[in-house]
Amino acid sequence: MTDVAGTDVPTAGADSLEALMGRTNSDADAVIHTVRDNADVIFTWSYDKGERASLSKLYEKAKGSQWNGTTDLPWETEVDQESFARSLAQMDAQTREARGTDLSGTVFAKWGTREWEAQAFELQNWTLSQFLHGEQGALACSAKIVETVPWIDAKYYASTQVMDEARHVEVFARYLDEKMSGHYPVNVHLRELLDDILSDSRWDMTYLGMQIMVEGLALASFGMAHAVTPCPLLRQLLRYVMSDEARHVAFGVLSLAEYYQQLTEAELLERQEFAFEAAVRMRDRFMAQEMWERLGVPPGDAARIFAATPEQKNKDPFQQLLFSKIVPNCKKLGLLDANDGWLRKRFDTLGVSQFEDWADTSTDYEVLDEVSKDRSAASAD
Repeated sequence: MTDVAGTDVPTAGADSLEALMGRTNSDADAVIHTVRDNADVIFTWSYDKGERASLSKLYEKAKGSQWNGTTDLPWETEVDQESFARSLAQMDAQTREARGTDLSGTVFAKWGTREWEAQAFELQNWTLSQFLHGEQGALACSAKIVETVPWIDAKYYASTQVMDEARHVEVFARYLDEKMSGHYPVNVHLRELLDDILSDSRWDMTYLGMQIMVEGLALASFGMAHAVTPCPLLRQLLRYVMSDEARHVAFGVLSLAEYYQQLTEAELLERQEFAFEAAVRMRDRFMAQEMWERLGVPPGDAARIFAATPEQKNKDPFQQLLFSKIVPNCKKLGLLDANDGWLRKRFDTLGVSQFEDWADTSTDYEVLDEVSKDRSAASAD
């Protein structure tokens, strides 16, 4: 595909999809994965708290909005994963019918209700597992930000995010262990994206990759999961995680908006390119190869049949909504229109530029503070 400026845009066409789906985590059984982060640890001897008022306000908010993953969630709730799998399988069947998906001559032509429900069952495990792995990536990134950001107000806030991310890892792991039916290894493309974010030596690229791109997409994804799950425990878990995530994305916006004003056009172009590549990778590459392998289906075969084309994704409201937080935040940072609108033109090719005037997350973390809402309601009873 070529964009409006005449520059090749990364896509995931039929051939590349097969190649991407054919790549899986080669060390899925390994417990340890090492990434060299290449960054300098920065000390500051300026301890003037509140020098950056917006970050100081966010820090105070974070201190008051901590929650306990052990005691603040209803872990006694019974979870009927099979019932939800049946509902998902029925919705997927309607989608295939609406799209006119032709399964003749494929392994899926012989699938019945039991096989499709098993696929929906495994997709739940796979999706929650990737949420878990992404949260550990955020844990590592926030710890790196504490070390590398040069401002004391940012170090203070980032330290609260380390606690938040540890809590998120804890609750997703517990939910998978106690309420679902097994973990999946990290998706190879998610792992590579996390590796790239962590290995960059520039502190602001950790912010951009994790706080703006990954956390922004996660905030939208968690919102969608919250809307469809029938499980009250998972809904509560996601409400509280989203409360934290909104602050995390705001942290990135508030920090980078100041820093990016100092950068040259060439430096901003590097950030624009990184943001677009991350967007394409998150949209086109997390395709559940590991799930298809566990079901005995070659991932490439599944890709040929079920993977939407880039053009279809550009028109899919669900795919577009994944970027409802990312695009306005990139605009807030000045990345959409720098370098003659380089990133805007690329987002146009993804069909997501319409979100540019939606609320950015520099302030809406106040609205999304579900933890404080619940505490206020409890105290009023």
